Amino acid sequence: MNVFSIIVVLALAISTTAQQVASPKITKTSAKYTSPSSGKEMFDSYCASCHGENGKGNGPAAAAMKNGVPDLTGLAKSHDGKFPSFHVYEVIRGDAAIPAHGSAEMPVWGPVLRRVAVSDNAQLQQRLQNLTDYVRSLQDK
Repeated sequence: MNVFSIIVVLALAISTTAQQVASPKITKTSAKYTSPSSGKEMFDSYCASCHGENGKGNGPAAAAMKNGVPDLTGLAKSHDGKFPSFHVYEVIRGDAAIPAHGSAEMPVWGPVLRRVAVSDNAQLQQRLQNLTDYVRSLQDK
C-alpha cells in the first residue's frame, strides 16, 4: 500500500466515524408504568430522555431534536420569578401547542397519558399535578 492509499483509507474511516458520532441513534420502546404519586419517577421515565435528569435540556435524545430542548429549570425566572404552573400543566396534558413536540402529545408521555385518561380520570389529574410539581422543584433558586 502506498502513502496515497493509506491517506484515502484514513480519510474514509474518519468520515464514517464522524457521521456515526453526529447522528445519535434513538430507539423507541414502550413507556413503562410509573407511580402516579411520584413526579420524579414520571419525569425520569418520560421526560429525562430529552430534558435531561436535571431538566436542563441535555438528555441523551436532545441532540436528535430539530428544535433545541428547553431548559426547564429557568421557567420561573423567565416568568418574573413565578413558576407558570397552569402553562406547564397544559403542556404536559398536551393542550399547549409546542412545535418541538410535533403533534399535541409528547412522544414518550402521550401513550401513557392516553391509557390513563380512558380508565381513571382521578389518576390522570394526580399524574399531571405531581409531574407539574416536580418540574417546579427543578427551578433554579
